[in-house]
Amino acid sequence: MEHVTANGDPSATLMYHVERPVYNEGYIETHLLHRKDKIPKSICSTLTEHVRCSSKKAKSIVFSFLPILTWLPSYPVKEYLFGDIVSGLSTGVMQLPQGLAYAMLAAVPPVYGLYSSFYPVLLYTFFGTSRHISIGTFAVISLMIGGVVVREAPDSAFEIAATNGSNSSVIFDTDARDARRVQVAVALTFLVGIIQFCFGLLRFGFVAIYLTEPLVRGFTTAAAVHVFISQLKYLLGVRTLRYSGFLSAIYSLIEVCKNIATTNVATLLVGLFCVVVLFGIKEINDRFKKKLPVPIPVEIIVVIITTGASYGMQLHEKYEVEIVGKIPTGLLPPVAPDFSMIKNLIPDSIAIAVVGFSMAVSMAKIFALKHGYTVNGNQELIALGVCNFTGSFFQTFSVTCSMSRSLVQESTGGMTQIAGLLSSLVVLLVVVAVGFVFQPLPQTTLAAIVMVNLMGMFKQFRDIPSLWRTSKIELAIWAVAFIASVLLGLDYGLLVAVGFAILTVIYRTQSPKHAILGQIPDTEMYCDIEEYEEAVESVGIKIFLSNSSIYFANSDLYVSALKEKTGVNPAQYQAAWKAREKKQKKDKVKQDFPQERKAVVKLVSKYARAIVAGVLIVVVIIIQ
Repeated sequence: MEHVTANGDPSATLMYHVERPVYNEGYIETHLLHRKDKIPKSICSTLTEHVRCSSKKAKSIVFSFLPILTWLPSYPVKEYLFGDIVSGLSTGVMQLPQGLAYAMLAAVPPVYGLYSSFYPVLLYTFFGTSRHISIGTFAVISLMIGGVVVREAPDSAFEIAATNGSNSSVIFDTDARDARRVQVAVALTFLVGIIQFCFGLLRFGFVAIYLTEPLVRGFTTAAAVHVFISQLKYLLGVRTLRYSGFLSAIYSLIEVCKNIATTNVATLLVGLFCVVVLFGIKEINDRFKKKLPVPIPVEIIVVIITTGASYGMQLHEKYEVEIVGKIPTGLLPPVAPDFSMIKNLIPDSIAIAVVGFSMAVSMAKIFALKHGYTVNGNQELIALGVCNFTGSFFQTFSVTCSMSRSLVQESTGGMTQIAGLLSSLVVLLVVVAVGFVFQPLPQTTLAAIVMVNLMGMFKQFRDIPSLWRTSKIELAIWAVAFIASVLLGLDYGLLVAVGFAILTVIYRTQSPKHAILGQIPDTEMYCDIEEYEEAVESVGIKIFLSNSSIYFANSDLYVSALKEKTGVNPAQYQAAWKAREKKQKKDKVKQDFPQERKAVVKLVSKYARAIVAGVLIVVVIIIQ
């Protein structure tokens, strides 16, 4: 290989001139390459090698299971501590209102959102491999849990007929309903934790690759639609039933529209005030994020303002504004989940486990790429499994990575999960000491927080024009994931989307791009002659391109495309070649036959003359 420059000018285009003999496969295998002799291992030796324990292997296992041991001993206090403290406090302040709000999505009392914002975050510090993601409550997972909870413990199962004189009405035993829903959510979380932990031990981290980016973005956009519709009744202050399953979003929207005449004006005004303030300050945070040392904690500010206004103006007593209500002080003792209901929750738990892991690992990889470290997908599964499994004994519901909090944790200077540890301590402080302060908090405030946090997901509609320009198949995956999840619900919608994504893989192998390449003049570049005017075919040579591997399902299609593009039918050429060879043999036989005949005649005549001469000699002798 010779490295030269055009015209001897160093600034000119660099070129490589390559010359080598043309090899065939047989020559390469016999003369150039020789395979190594491998001795197959027995099953016993393989098992012994994996089971054998040494100090080095034990240390590696402990470090992989507890990643905190790999970075905590060398933690640079002077460089990282201040940033982690600021980030932890900022994220913790954000964690509080989101924990309360997302508990409403999960159809459990708000205080369980605080529990879910403490235990899992604390555990992930020790078991997680990402240094920047914020584990805790998340809208999509909370909504999926809420759908299961409402299905297993519907309002209709807790109706109580109340009679007042001649009037009768239906009320709900909310205490019994909430207790049952917490049991369902806890059992579901227990099962999700087991599934994620087992997947991690079995090295199933690769399952995330089947949730492609268009699928995840279409699915989360559909989830945002579900979440937005579910929060309308809290924003308006109307009482409606909560639906789950097929067309639940449509039924919920119709129910809100039917009861819109009963809107609580005070609730609506408080909610709109929160939406305007939240949206405005979040825009300021985005626009001036480079100038602000830390983002303005607008969510906790809105919570404090509306809580004070609700308490001072007695909004619940005078204007019937729904509030959070009783928040117990302190942590609950550990309790085993109700195992009797687990058999009904297996399909839902698998969907939640896969979606939760996909959200966490995709965000973790983004930050790892940005900051130059790696994350282990299998260990992330184990970490999430430990968080959910252990948290279920302390009355938490399933958690995953929150995109908004993770961005805040990273942008405010967080460098390790020390920031996550500090944010969990902020939540613990509120739960243990000042949780009762938030009892007058209007539910419409939490609804406003949820709805404004959905803006990032709704911006994913911008994917449609870009996908239209780049890949119609990716756009189809996005659209199917969105439509199926909106109409069928998040669980069945995810199943349909994954199935469709797998079908597109099959379709791509069945319909690859085929092209005939031509040379660009004065270059060694070869491009599709149908796309580029400059591409010219080489005389007597057809260069056929197929961008897919060949296997049994697409081999016939490959041959058909080869015939169509090149205009060459190998079968016909083979038949013509055989016919020509046969004809050549016949012609050769015809050409050789006259010469053989002359030789035979000559030979026969020679022997005939000899025989005649012999006979004559014999006759002469006899006469004499």
